Amino acid sequence: MVYFTEERKEELEEHAIVLDYLHTGKSGAARSEPSVMLLGENKFTLLEAAPKPGAVIKVGERVYIGKGERDKIALIKLRLHYNELTEVARNELQVAISSIIKSNEQRFVDVFNKAGPINIREHSLELLPGVGKKHLQAIIKAREEKPFESLSDISSRVPLLQDPVKLLTDRIIVELKEESRFYLLTRPYGKPHF
Repeated sequence: MVYFTEERKEELEEHAIVLDYLHTGKSGAARSEPSVMLLGENKFTLLEAAPKPGAVIKVGERVYIGKGERDKIALIKLRLHYNELTEVARNELQVAISSIIKSNEQRFVDVFNKAGPINIREHSLELLPGVGKKHLQAIIKAREEKPFESLSDISSRVPLLQDPVKLLTDRIIVELKEESRFYLLTRPYGKPHF
């Protein structure tokens, strides 16, 4: 099941963060050609791409991958599973996710403001690591009094709640590893949209 997809349902990835740049491609590949591992900003899609010849690409850099003219990426090769990432890409993943969350703060504040129940026993906010019934009740009570305005507002108004950026980052990684049957923030692997 997929939750909290509202208006972003059909959007494709327009920009991505570079997780790793393999100058000679993946080890064991049939051909030795440069490859880039990317994390899409919209749905946290893990992608492998071919860089344009002569493009200077750095880990952590934001690149355009939309349908228009691309300056550094020639083409998207395929969608990756988490376990296909290199060690460098896995290490960079948490930093990249946190960066995306902080640069699109209102989108993620809306997760706390708008998330609803999954069923009669479980709320979608309980999918965030470390959020149990007591934190859930505190979040709901605070947002009913007044919607959250920022991630720091969430931290200040919900006592004992971990850093919201860390909660969201940890949840996104769980979803990318495909360790959950519910998807709150990412696109399940079976959906091929880039």
